[in-house]
Parts: sequence; structure tokens; C-alpha cells
Amino acid sequence: MTLTLAVTRTDIERVHGIIAPYIRRTPTIDVDCADLGAPPCRLTLKLELLQRSGSFKTRGAFTNLLTRTVPPAGVVAASGGNHGLAVAYAAMTLHVPAKIFVPTVASPAKIERIRSYGADLMVGGERYADALAASQTWAAAAGALPIHAFDQPETLFGQGTVGLELTDQAPDLDTILVAVGGGGLIGGVAAWYAGATRVIAVEPEGAPTLAMAFDAGQPVDAPAGSVAADSLAPRRVGELMFPIARAYVERVVLVSDAAILRAQQTLWDALRIVAEPGGCATLAALQSGAYVPDGGERVGIVVCGGNTTAVDFSR
Repeated sequence: MTLTLAVTRTDIERVHGIIAPYIRRTPTIDVDCADLGAPPCRLTLKLELLQRSGSFKTRGAFTNLLTRTVPPAGVVAASGGNHGLAVAYAAMTLHVPAKIFVPTVASPAKIERIRSYGADLMVGGERYADALAASQTWAAAAGALPIHAFDQPETLFGQGTVGLELTDQAPDLDTILVAVGGGGLIGGVAAWYAGATRVIAVEPEGAPTLAMAFDAGQPVDAPAGSVAADSLAPRRVGELMFPIARAYVERVVLVSDAAILRAQQTLWDALRIVAEPGGCATLAALQSGAYVPDGGERVGIVVCGGNTTAVDFSR
């Protein structure tokens, strides 16, 4: 049966050529699993926290601004933090007005950085869903172009370029672990691999958005509580990514907040990588045993964000 999905390899290859001058081709590193307290496997880390604005979200932001018509009122986005950062950065780079809505759960590091990019920032509501509703009301009144954090084809196209790069950098991966919030990253990556490589979704126990969607057979509201709530707790996954996930994501594994924080500490202790909690969920899945690889398995994990104040350099 031929599947009709929102994202194809052709889409991803096309937009990669468009956004390449504006993004970083983030590096990969091969790591001894024993150094990270993980079961034996061959492990590759894709360091997307080194992306411009500090996360993979920059890919989708530039894709939207460069392939859609932006009105004089500019763009508007709702975000737990990273998507807002990415849209603000892209808008600053392309000299486009931007208004960003974030909830009060957004980290101070992300709020301060959004302001530094010159966007008009509104902080209000407890969760991402509150910020999204406020942004939609404002967009309708102002005539600005909404840029959705995950449920927009162009966003998915851009995030899929992470997979495109990984295919070049680590062509023999057996499995890739991807953290899930609204599903933009895993939707794009899974569409790129299209079943050629095993894709495992990783979510916090307190925000099982894709797990509950799989159980229900459709996106449904899920709890939105976790130490990674500013990046992995949007209430529900996107409608566009869900059929992609059903087709190409093997399963979802859940990790505790304690496991996420342990992984964050490990990345710092072992590699001097400062990642935000959402960026540590994939390593947490390996360390905690939520995902157990075969001994010779080649595993890739995406360290997807680094916007945190976890290290205080003033000391």
C-alpha cells in the first residue's frame, strides 16, 4: 500500500538546499557507551544543540520564512521556548518583524535569549497550549503569518534535514532515538528514513503525548508535566506527524525526570556538553534501560537542544 504523507524525502532535500546557507551542519561524535553509563552498543551523538539559536528548531523556522509569503505584519509563533528562539533568530536574520508567545514555564535562559534577538515577546499562561491560543488570537487580529512549532508542513520539512545530515555522517545506523514534544523532529526524521532505519520515540513519563496518541489511534490531550516541560510537553502531538509516526516509528519509550537529569549530568561529566533536559531524554532512554540495544547495534541519538542555565559561569 502506498502511503500519502505530509513529508517526503524530496521535500526535505529541496528545503535543505534552501536553508543550508542559514543553518549549521551540526557535528556528530562517536562515543564509548561505557563512558555514558549505557549498555554496550556503538553510539553516535548528533549535536543539534550546537545549531544556531541552540536547537534543531532553527531548521524549521528558516524553512517557513524562506518558502512562505511573509506579510508586512511579520510572523508570530507560540513556543515553550526553543521554537520561539528559532523564529526570533530567523526573523532577525531576514529582517522580518516577529512576535513570540511563551508560557510561564519557559526557562529564563530562553526568555532572555528571545528578547536578545529583538522579537516582541509575550509571556503568559501556564503551558504551551495557552501560548498557542494567545498567538492565534493575535495573528488573526494583526494579519501576521503564524509559524507552528510542529504542525506545519514546512516545519516538518526543515526538521527532517536532521535525518538527511545523519545519513551522510553515520550511514550505518541501525537505530535512531528521537525525543518527542509535538512531534516535529521525529516526524521529519522518520519521514526521511521512511523505514530504512529503526526510529524510536522517547518521551518523559509526565508528558506521554505520542504514547497516548498511539494508544488512542489519534492525537489526544496528554499530561504536560515534566522537568522538560518547556520543550517536550505541548499537550498533544501534531495531526500532520501522526500518520508518519504510525508508519515509521517502531515504538515509544518513556523516561522519568530523574533519568533525564542523570543524563544531563552525564553529558556534562563525560563530554562537557551542556544540554537542556529535553535534549537529554534520548540518552536517558539508554541509561535507564527504557531502550536496550543489541550488543553490536549502531545507535544514533539526537541531542536536540542546549538552551539552559545549568552551568553558572559566574562562579
